[in-house]
Amino acid sequence: MGKYLFFFMSCLLLGSCAAQSKSVLIEDVEETVTIENLRYYLYFPEDYEERANEKFPLLLFLHGGGESGDSLATLKSNGPPKLIAEGKQFPFLILAPQNPHKKKWWNTRAVMQLLDTVISNNRVDTNRVYLTGLSRGGGAAWELVVQYPDKFAALAVVCGMTPLPYASWINKELPIWVFHGTEDQSVPYSESEEMVKKLKSMGYPVKLTTYEGVGHNSWVQAYTTQELYDWLMLQEKKK
Repeated sequence: MGKYLFFFMSCLLLGSCAAQSKSVLIEDVEETVTIENLRYYLYFPEDYEERANEKFPLLLFLHGGGESGDSLATLKSNGPPKLIAEGKQFPFLILAPQNPHKKKWWNTRAVMQLLDTVISNNRVDTNRVYLTGLSRGGGAAWELVVQYPDKFAALAVVCGMTPLPYASWINKELPIWVFHGTEDQSVPYSESEEMVKKLKSMGYPVKLTTYEGVGHNSWVQAYTTQELYDWLMLQEKKK
C-alpha cells in the first residue's frame, strides 16, 4: 500500500511541476514615484543683488561619501563649501546638495530636479552650468554627464570612480579636468589615468592633474587651486 501511495503522490508532484514549468509572459505597466529629501547649501556671489540685470554661472558640487547623512554642516569640511565657510568669494552660484544616504549612491535624478528648480528660481546662465565632485560625488559627476550630455559647460572630477564605457557617451565638446593622487587606496589612481587616456584617444578636451605621493584626500589640493575656478569661468556651452 505504501508504494502505491508514494507513486500517487509522486505523480501529483510531477504534474504540479510540469504545470509550473509552462512559462507565461505577461505585459503590464506601473507608474513609479521616488521621493528624495535633499538638504543643500546655495551660495550667491557677493554682488549678485547689485548686478540685478545679469545672469550668473552656477557650479554644482557633489560631496564624497563621508559627508553623506543628515547633518548638512558636514559639507563644510571639504570642497567649495569649506572654502566658503573660510571666507573665500566665488564669481558664480554654488549648489551643494547632500546625499541623505550614508551607504547608497547619489540619486542623480533627484539632484537634477533640484538643479533645475534652482536654475528656474534664480538668475542663472544656463550656458555656464558647471559640475564637480569628489570621490563618490566624482563618480556621480561622471554619471551625470553621461545621462545629461547637454546640461553642463564643464566638468571637474576629483578622485572619482570612472567606468571606462562612459567615455563613449559623454558630449565630445565638454571640457574636462581630472585630479587624482597616485597613492589613493580608496579609488585607485589608475581609474582616472585610464579614463583620461581613453578620452584623449577619442579627441576629448581633457586634462589630468596628478598629485605624486598623495592619497585619497587629493581634494584638499584640487579645490584650493585657483586656476580651477579661473578655468571654469572661461567655459561656456556652444550655442
